[in-house]
Amino acid sequence: MSFDIVDATIDDLQKAMNAGGLTSRELVLTYLERIAEHDKNGLTVNSVIEINPDALFLAEAMDQERKLLGARGPLHGIPVLLKDNINTGDRMHTSAGSLALADSYAGEDAFIVARLREAGAVILGKANMTEFANFMTSGMPSGYSSRGGQTLNPYNVLMPTGGSSAGSAVAVACNFCTVSVGTETSGSILNPSSLGSIVGIKPTVGLLSRSGILPLSSSQDTAGPMARTVRDAALLLNAMLGLDDSDAAMGAGAGRKYGDYTAFLDENGLKGARIGVPRDYYFEEVGEARTEIFNAAVRLMKERGAVIVDPADIPTAREIRYSSVLLNEFKTALNGYLAKLGPGAPMRTLKDIIRFNDAHPMETLRYGQSTLLDAEYRTSGALTEPQYLRDRALDLKLCKEEGIDAVMREHRLDALLFPADFGSRISARAGYPSVIVPAGYTSENEPLGVTFCGPAYSEPTLIRLAYAYERHSRARRAPSLRSLI
Repeated sequence: MSFDIVDATIDDLQKAMNAGGLTSRELVLTYLERIAEHDKNGLTVNSVIEINPDALFLAEAMDQERKLLGARGPLHGIPVLLKDNINTGDRMHTSAGSLALADSYAGEDAFIVARLREAGAVILGKANMTEFANFMTSGMPSGYSSRGGQTLNPYNVLMPTGGSSAGSAVAVACNFCTVSVGTETSGSILNPSSLGSIVGIKPTVGLLSRSGILPLSSSQDTAGPMARTVRDAALLLNAMLGLDDSDAAMGAGAGRKYGDYTAFLDENGLKGARIGVPRDYYFEEVGEARTEIFNAAVRLMKERGAVIVDPADIPTAREIRYSSVLLNEFKTALNGYLAKLGPGAPMRTLKDIIRFNDAHPMETLRYGQSTLLDAEYRTSGALTEPQYLRDRALDLKLCKEEGIDAVMREHRLDALLFPADFGSRISARAGYPSVIVPAGYTSENEPLGVTFCGPAYSEPTLIRLAYAYERHSRARRAPSLRSLI
């Protein structure tokens, strides 16, 4: 194929396919070749856990439909990778990286996957992830799963990938797919996006359906797009939108959602925007090199007309501590998910998974399963624990009303700005959106992104700011993929 897919955008690919210079089938084959050459050989970054056996057939069908009827839209024929906790009602597994679920099949597509298929996307396969969204044990490296092994960072294999959507981020960074879908409970889109030098959108909880996604939390989980450009991420977001009556979180978004988030892309979007920088607490572990990159990003935003309020400290930042919310919600959410898989499912409860791991310790317990044990034996599964109820209310108070909402109201801000994913904990507990964009690299070639964060359903503003910064910084570069051996 003469078309160079490295860093090609969705618009580039659609233009080539509409002109007859490229087919979806050729695109899928090229990605498969790159996966064979660099993901499973050479640098061996190990980001893809499973290939869809029907990918080529799906691509050929989209090519034929384009000839007969034209393209359905921007995602027509575009190969997409899904994190391995997102259901597909096909011949692929959904395992969350766990060997205990290695033979688990979903009965139907997740709601967002059904929307992607309707948009004409080609589901290329599943991406590796930190097992059970990094809720299996303490001390497990990001990007590791017992089923998929260790995902590596293509910019520097000695650095972490970030978790838990590690494979989704690395695959996009390496051009093994056009775009991917990750999930986040607390930093799992933002963290690997920063370390993979890609764009990630962590939406407001309730903007996208959560149905058919193997859960960690009933209050903080959300899927989100991961891409090499803000526009591609917005196009992928558009394709996953839709009202799912079975997801209770979606009702709060009535009247606050949009059908096309690309409408907010504006190269001059920084002009006049009031952006706050919470310096207190959030920069204590950033380090000098990453702070320099962040400060350079702030200077560029000022040059493009942004009003930077620095510092704009969050009054509750130092009060936010350990919360029992995720530990209590995990067993309830996971058991509910497993029960819906039907009587033939290999695992029916969290306890079944723990027993499987105990029976196969060499394969599954390299780092242990302490968090699974805590969730099973220290929680009721009924969400009645007084500490859980208090922590849930306190999280909302400290992170929303007295946290993000308070600082934005005090300084009349359009967004908050954080280095990498350092603001992910407070925004995740609030259920608020964030958009991360590549900002630069340290001398060790460690990528760093900057995160725009705002209140519920502020995606239009965050996408506008992120796009304007991206267009003027042009900071991202593709990894070399040269083997160190």
